[in-house]
Amino acid sequence: MASTLDIRRADERFHTRTGWLESHHSFSFARHRDPANTHFGLLLVSNDDVVAPGTGFDTHPHRDMEIVTWVLEGGLVHQDSEGHNGLIHPGLAQRMSAGRGILHSEKNDSWTLTGEPEHRNPVHFVQMWTVPDEAGIAPGYEQLDINDELARGSWTVLASGMARDRDRRAISIRQKHAALQVARVRPGETLEIATAPFVHLFVARGEADLEGAGRLGQGDAVRIGRAEGQRITAGAAGAEVLMWEMTAALGPAAA
Repeated sequence: MASTLDIRRADERFHTRTGWLESHHSFSFARHRDPANTHFGLLLVSNDDVVAPGTGFDTHPHRDMEIVTWVLEGGLVHQDSEGHNGLIHPGLAQRMSAGRGILHSEKNDSWTLTGEPEHRNPVHFVQMWTVPDEAGIAPGYEQLDINDELARGSWTVLASGMARDRDRRAISIRQKHAALQVARVRPGETLEIATAPFVHLFVARGEADLEGAGRLGQGDAVRIGRAEGQRITAGAAGAEVLMWEMTAALGPAAA
């Protein structure tokens, strides 16, 4: 069977705007509900967030979810009930396993760990959620700087639970059927996407042309069924692209 390509444009996403948050949701999230748009493959959430300085998400709970955060600009301070804390910046991959239950907060790093403001810039990040292989695992946290790998301009494994990636330098997720890769593609350069039953591409920055889909702008996404290694070429300003490769999908009950 041939590949299927479902293009989702940036301005078609659900949109949340408050006094401190600008958020675009690729799937149903919070008050935004569409029974026909709850997930793709194993990916349930892909939120494109901009948080104003001096603000952020106050302490809140999560359970049985693998949460990967990728900062595009600025810095994000993480603190959780398991005693983990850290400053996430561009090129630093972060994963939180909610497991049987965790509380955490995320603040623009103008809220430092000491509570003192440092700057007045927004933080821009993409946060993605996928289900774990097993419910009720111990909560966990991992972060890893992959800037050196990104400088090569090719696909870099950001997070993976696949057996093939166990020896790679990447953060781990508790989902054996999913891997997330990222590339900062130089202007005019071409990469092949994964060959997999489910591939979710998100253009986080810049523009690119995808074989069979045409031009993709910042914030555009493509959901590809039975992906066959189509090529993606960065535009004149280059592109930063996030690619979820998944070999399974949620069943109707889990969705």
